[in-house]
Amino acid sequence: MGRDGQRAGWRPLARAGATAVVVLALAGRAAAHSGSLGGSVASASVPTWLVILTGGIVVGGSFLFTTLLTDHEAMRGVNWWRVALPTSAQLRRVAVPALRAVSFGVLLIVVATGLAGPTTPTQNFALLVVWVGWWAGYTTTTYLVGNTWPAVNPWRAPTRFVRRARDRLFDDASDGALPDRWGVWPAVAGLLALVFLEVVSPVGENPRLLAVVVLGYSLATVAGAVRYGDAWFDRVDPVSRVFAAYGRVAPLQRDFDGSLTLRLPGTALTEDPLPDRPGEVAFVVALLWVTTYDGLVATPTWAAAVEPVVSLGVPALLVYAVVLLAGFAAFLGVYRLAARNVRDTADTYVTARAIERWFAPALLPIAAGYHLAHFLGYFLGLAPALGAVAISPFAPPANPMALVLPGWFGSVKLLCVLGGHVLAIWVAHSLSFELFPGVLAAIRSQYPSVVVMVFYTMSSLWVITQPYAPPPFV
Repeated sequence: MGRDGQRAGWRPLARAGATAVVVLALAGRAAAHSGSLGGSVASASVPTWLVILTGGIVVGGSFLFTTLLTDHEAMRGVNWWRVALPTSAQLRRVAVPALRAVSFGVLLIVVATGLAGPTTPTQNFALLVVWVGWWAGYTTTTYLVGNTWPAVNPWRAPTRFVRRARDRLFDDASDGALPDRWGVWPAVAGLLALVFLEVVSPVGENPRLLAVVVLGYSLATVAGAVRYGDAWFDRVDPVSRVFAAYGRVAPLQRDFDGSLTLRLPGTALTEDPLPDRPGEVAFVVALLWVTTYDGLVATPTWAAAVEPVVSLGVPALLVYAVVLLAGFAAFLGVYRLAARNVRDTADTYVTARAIERWFAPALLPIAAGYHLAHFLGYFLGLAPALGAVAISPFAPPANPMALVLPGWFGSVKLLCVLGGHVLAIWVAHSLSFELFPGVLAAIRSQYPSVVVMVFYTMSSLWVITQPYAPPPFV
């Protein structure tokens, strides 16, 4: 492709990046957003101009710095560094069933307190455990420490029990096979559906509804895992897929031989592309988009944009669904466009589809950084209430304490987002040298990726600097 063709391919990306910068520049001074139960935690103000300036400098400067690192063997030395940790097979055989039993017990208490506990959100064990302890706190450990979900998954214990009962009753019982053409698209649909449910329903503040959702999800998960075996958790269950994806960013990893190793954060992402299955790239992009969407719909800007549409008689649920799907399609489309431009700028015969799978892991640190920025203050603010209610879930204290975070905490959120993007740039830089021969092709291949990362960075930073406003019209 000639220079004119390359410039034409760059123009849509350049316009998207410019639009993001303009929108951010007009946003003014705002305040950081929390998640579910966000009204219980105060926001911290951050000047938006500082967010834009810092984000652009850090992302651009990180890329320029990594282009100076062209020693492939030195990069491999960093990415392949690991320390083997002692493990005990006997301890694992005892610890894993115990952890699953405990987590299943917590699941039962969640359902019980959701159905019969107090209705005040900061007093209800189910709401605090699901949103604060699990989705905010535990999820953070999957990318900061390691993915322990296979060991603590509360649905594996009942699945194993039901499978054993089935095998005893039916001699010819066997697992079903999920169609290969589905790939992991069921998990993509499930992730989008769960976030849509969280946004459009009061499941984040109504413990009765939360208990019904948890119970229904539990029954569907156990039934699916009994029918399809581990393939259900690998290709269908969105929760297991989310934790597995985040776990690839973590420093604790399991090698191919099953040994536990300590590595530098994110370096495990530089070794293998995503499996060649339908929906693998889409799931990574969906994981990045849903956290952005969850924050977007709780901003005053969203309320101001939706109100005129709803006033025309358009159902609010339809508006939320269209934006969810359209935003996901836009994020996926921008990434795929970048992959095609990578092929052109690197002047390679590697297909665009293979490039998509190869570089998609570089998006995971961005998703992890934004999740940390989105939920860290939320978790810290409500952790005291969670601890107090956990001591006596059926008779919680009347006024559990919630922390009010200082104003400077907004800068911590900014650092979380930027840290994720800096790590993503390193991962993309390492992957480019693994895929393309020569220094020039490897560096040139990163130009479209940097533009996309700037677009994602600006989107994320704009959302976290917005004040919290409960999603309207639903």
